[in-house]
Amino acid sequence: MTLWELNRISSGAFTTALGTIFEHSPWVAERTSAARPLAGIAELHGAMMAAVRAAPEEMQLALIRAHPELAGKAAIRGELTLDSKLEQSRAGLDQCSPDELARLGKLNAAYNAKFGFPFVLAVKGFDRAGILREFERRIENDRDAEFEAALAQIGRITRSRLDDLLAE
Repeated sequence: MTLWELNRISSGAFTTALGTIFEHSPWVAERTSAARPLAGIAELHGAMMAAVRAAPEEMQLALIRAHPELAGKAAIRGELTLDSKLEQSRAGLDQCSPDELARLGKLNAAYNAKFGFPFVLAVKGFDRAGILREFERRIENDRDAEFEAALAQIGRITRSRLDDLLAE
């Protein structure tokens, strides 16, 4: 699909076409539809992120919570979305050693207990060791900083997904 086509389809078709960009949160695409026409992927992504930022904190929290843990239970059970599965496998998270899986499991549990939502990281460009370092660094933050970090990481994830999906 092209941006030209997205600018011309119905709101419902627009939401369907972009509904998976934000993990289990088609409301972002739905709220962005009225911003059309959009001149480029950057403008589309900016409008989508503006919809996220304008949403009440409860919706933002639900968006963050819609993201799976890295190499977590959903991955082990094969329940990741296609995008998440590809992103995690490209970072090597599907090839973790038993020690790495145990370490990630402990970090996931500690992070979720501390913040009330999963650790979100745009893993593109990271290897397993880098992901673990970033996890250990960010778990030291306070909740407000991590809430903002999670939204920023969602921005990076979704921009990459849009780039993969659309041709300008």
